[in-house]
Amino acid sequence: MTVEKPFWEEKTLAEMTAGEWESLCDGCGKCCMSKLIDDDTDEIYYTTVACRLFDPVTCRCADYENRQKKVSDCVKLTPENVGEIAWLPATCAYRLLNEGKPLFDWHPLISGDPESVHKADISMRGAVSAFEHHMTHDGEYLEHLVDGSL
Repeated sequence: MTVEKPFWEEKTLAEMTAGEWESLCDGCGKCCMSKLIDDDTDEIYYTTVACRLFDPVTCRCADYENRQKKVSDCVKLTPENVGEIAWLPATCAYRLLNEGKPLFDWHPLISGDPESVHKADISMRGAVSAFEHHMTHDGEYLEHLVDGSL
């Protein structure tokens, strides 16, 4: 008897249906956090400052369908650009599969539980300290990162 492999092990990212592609998102919310990039070293610093559309309870976009109309710098992941986006977290399914690596056992597609990413303490649930639209001047990100205030 042959056991059928899951779609993410059988298909390339480009071969996936829209539904399969969307199901790869584990709901960690890390891609919806502001990131700072050191101009000298290209090192990426993840922050706890969320996009204005980020729902910190569900760790999902509050208006996913219209996100790119409402947030001008929202990046839409595609099979073509996923390998070029350096700030994707090392745990991201899109990044992992693009790099030929397996999904983690806490990924909802493996565990069967959409809460497993939160139970594994991988998500941004409970970690958001501010929202981008609260940052009113250029130095405020750094001030917030240093002292945790707005």
